[in-house]
Amino acid sequence: MFDVGFSELIVVALVALIVIGPERLPRVARTLGALLGRAQRYVNDVKSDIQREVDLDELKNVQSTFQDAAKSVEESMSQIGGELQSAGESLNQSIAGSADANAGPSAELPAPAAAAGETPSASPQMDLELESTPAAATAAAPKT
Repeated sequence: MFDVGFSELIVVALVALIVIGPERLPRVARTLGALLGRAQRYVNDVKSDIQREVDLDELKNVQSTFQDAAKSVEESMSQIGGELQSAGESLNQSIAGSADANAGPSAELPAPAAAAGETPSASPQMDLELESTPAAATAAAPKT
């Protein structure tokens, strides 16, 4: 910015010594140093405020980008969820339709089991599961 060399500084110091005088020169130098220090602090504060604002704007841009991405992911997930739900409903309807087609006289309770008060099992697998449980095995074993 300013191109001031050592020789120019010596000329300025000699002129200040002659104009101000040796008695007041130290006081003026202290005052000038304090004023320059204040000016530097003010400039640094302004720079840091500007930098903070720039960083805040960048963070807001990043935040809006992430929010847009989150919205798009949420929309796609809701769309996929709707598609899965409709597929599940169609599967349930097709299963219900096939169960209705298979329903007939064989699906009803047999008369002797209903008359005896027994409840038939829903499937042969249920019978196997009941027989394989330890409680069923101990209940079926004779007690001595």
